Amino acid sequence: MTDIRIAALYRFTAFADPAGLRDPLLAACAANGVRGTLLLATEGINGTIAGSPDGVAAVIAQIRALPGCADLDVKYAAADALPFHRTKVRLKREIVTMGEPAADPAHAGTYVDPADWNALIDDPTTVVIDTRNDYEVAVGTFAGAVDPATRAFGDFPAWFRDHRDALLAGKTRVAMFCTGGIRCEKATALLRSEGVEDVFHLRGGILNYLETVPATESRWQGECFVFDERVAVGQGLSPGTHALCRACRMPVSPDDQVSPLYEEGIGCPRCHATRTEAQRESYAERHRQATLAAARGEAHVGRVFAADLPPKQACAGDLPDFRAAAPR
Repeated sequence: MTDIRIAALYRFTAFADPAGLRDPLLAACAANGVRGTLLLATEGINGTIAGSPDGVAAVIAQIRALPGCADLDVKYAAADALPFHRTKVRLKREIVTMGEPAADPAHAGTYVDPADWNALIDDPTTVVIDTRNDYEVAVGTFAGAVDPATRAFGDFPAWFRDHRDALLAGKTRVAMFCTGGIRCEKATALLRSEGVEDVFHLRGGILNYLETVPATESRWQGECFVFDERVAVGQGLSPGTHALCRACRMPVSPDDQVSPLYEEGIGCPRCHATRTEAQRESYAERHRQATLAAARGEAHVGRVFAADLPPKQACAGDLPDFRAAAPR
């Protein structure tokens, strides 16, 4: 029975003193047994937290009381155990790292609800762009979407400028999407700053679409990578089939899980050639200790969880900047 609630949230809003918000949020999480990561910047808040339903509700209520956060966008999921070991509230320059001051979320594109998304992306005059990173797109995406093949969200502006003419040739509208909505919202602001007006983004992102659009009507293909121990989810946010490589921290497909180069807790086909035998022995011992701890009902703090050490390439995802913080 699932008794843990996961809340993924973000809100673009102006915080005059993000540093002053840090300690009260840390205290609220501690008082309510909530773990995860929150990022604060002058442009708003972003993160993922988990705990008991009442504990998460208490922290969300405190966040909603912050300036401009009454309409905070929150997406909930259930889990059997806490997907995070720690609580972190970090101060950042951006709540999702793009590095483009002109991309002001106050001038983002137009929201499109999941119920209206199919009509938009089915229109041949619409170019559909996946704003996520390459390893996320490999897990699943919308049929016909353009894959920028970026390794980090900060690469998106240069990619768009390099491919702008080809992308917009014969198209009148741009539709963009991401996991929870934050990257595509900022990406629409970038395009508008570049003079592209008819820009749209999926409200609540892929997760909202998978949760609300019936499978018989879905244009989604594959699964959706998420930045916690679930690794990936499917239609209706059901558990996905991907595993997590504890060596390179990348998602491992069902096909790769049956490869002789995949060893649970040790490595996968993607990273096998880049790891030494000494490293594999170290990973094996870590995995053994984590397995023993799990059998005792204990958390093994030395284990590399998706929530604590996400993919190195995910420098800025739908979630906090992974070079400095754990994801939500």
